[in-house]
Amino acid sequence: MARIQPLEIERVEPAARVQLDAQLASGGRVTNMKRTLAHSPTALHALMQWYPLRDEVLPILGQRLTVLFAFAVSTQTDCLICSTFFRRILLDAGEKPDELTLDEREETVVEYGRQLARDANGVSDELYRRLASFFQPAQIVTLTAFGGLMIATNLFNNALKVDLDDYLQPYRNPPC
Repeated sequence: MARIQPLEIERVEPAARVQLDAQLASGGRVTNMKRTLAHSPTALHALMQWYPLRDEVLPILGQRLTVLFAFAVSTQTDCLICSTFFRRILLDAGEKPDELTLDEREETVVEYGRQLARDANGVSDELYRRLASFFQPAQIVTLTAFGGLMIATNLFNNALKVDLDDYLQPYRNPPC
């Protein structure tokens, strides 16, 4: 059960309402996470910077690898909402999230995402060298910032036990 109840859109203060309306206008959803963030318009704005960072990562990684990177971060942090969100995208694209076939570049990016989420201090020189063999410094900076914001989103959802949105329920990873 959520520790902080998401606000109904009608009860959101104007600064947050503008951001939520922009999400709707862009074809996005106003999820439980966003309605919970709406308690603080500044927090909502900060974590919604995920979208511009994702838009910068897309030309670097492409759609599939961007999703795989965010999925790797989210599963490593055990974020039910985010891992289920990306699991849905993978399943809807015909992928099997538990049986992914990755090339060397994809493996490196996925491993980097997992390591950022596990312990960023643990990014080994060897992993960084592999990453740097595929990407320029500016691209690595963008990817790392995107990973950091993904971790922040996961942390928010996990700490406040934000409820999984109903539309994601069918995509939940089956319990072991």
